[in-house]
Amino acid sequence: MFYRGIMVERFLPSDDPVLEEVLIWTIERDSLDMRRLLEWIPSVNSIRERMVLLERVRLLSEELDSAMNRLSELQSR
Repeated sequence: MFYRGIMVERFLPSDDPVLEEVLIWTIERDSLDMRRLLEWIPSVNSIRERMVLLERVRLLSEELDSAMNRLSELQSR
């Protein structure tokens, strides 16, 4: 776990280590996917295609927000 850019080890394992790993993986994957989509938007010629990419970024953002909230709840128990 990172705290202000410093790697911090937790003393107690979470109640659900599998869910914790899935949430961490989801956060990393969604962040990378969002970055890739945002990089593509300027190079797309069609407004319609840009809107499709932007909508996908919005959906990933919602999923990312949900995963981060669930991970925070899991780690604060």
